[in-house]
Amino acid sequence: MEINTLPSGWKREEVVRKSGLSVGKTDVYYYSPDGKKVRSKPHLARCLGENFDMAAFDFRSGKIIHSALRKSKRAQGSAYDFARGLRNDGAMVIPIRQTASIFKQPVTVIRNRQESKTKTDLKHGPQEPPKQLFWEKRLQGLLASDDTQEQLQPLDLPKNVQGIGPELTTENILQSISAALHLNTVPVVGQNQSKSSIQKNPGVNIDTNQPHIQHMVVSDDDIRRQEQKVLEARKKLQDAMT
Repeated sequence: MEINTLPSGWKREEVVRKSGLSVGKTDVYYYSPDGKKVRSKPHLARCLGENFDMAAFDFRSGKIIHSALRKSKRAQGSAYDFARGLRNDGAMVIPIRQTASIFKQPVTVIRNRQESKTKTDLKHGPQEPPKQLFWEKRLQGLLASDDTQEQLQPLDLPKNVQGIGPELTTENILQSISAALHLNTVPVVGQNQSKSSIQKNPGVNIDTNQPHIQHMVVSDDDIRRQEQKVLEARKKLQDAMT
């Protein structure tokens, strides 16, 4: 439709968006007498030239805002600020997706009181990867072999050693003890939690640094008895060699 606030021959078109996130909103276009399509107020100002005052012209409605016309102090013949329409025109605002960030943001801990303490502090640098619970089950059914390809028979658990865990075989328990002895830098004492609590929620109650056995206490008497067994076995071996 032809608009009377612009020079003769200029037409205005209002198009409703039919798809996308902004469906239902309208876009405003202007057409010059020679059919040139204008999409923004700065572009319209360049097409009309400096003889037409765009200070009080509303691009979306196509009308002159008289309050803005009274406040306009731009002298006749001065250069038009083409960036002005870009700043004020709502149709030219870049759409921003209004969703919460899914990425972790850095957090700074500020303690206003000396007695305030945080449960855990952020550790910088390389982090220890989490350990899989009951990884020993992946080795279930696999037996070691000697150099002649003969399978080695599994060992038996001592009578005072009881395993803890869902459906763990003797082999699984021995594998967890072996891994703890070779990899850990802390004493191997077994699980501190009871068997029932570990069965109920192993992800919370189990200690991944300890083997799947009940807590054990090795006394000085146990050490002396073991030393005596080693001495006796060594003596028998020496007697057999002589």
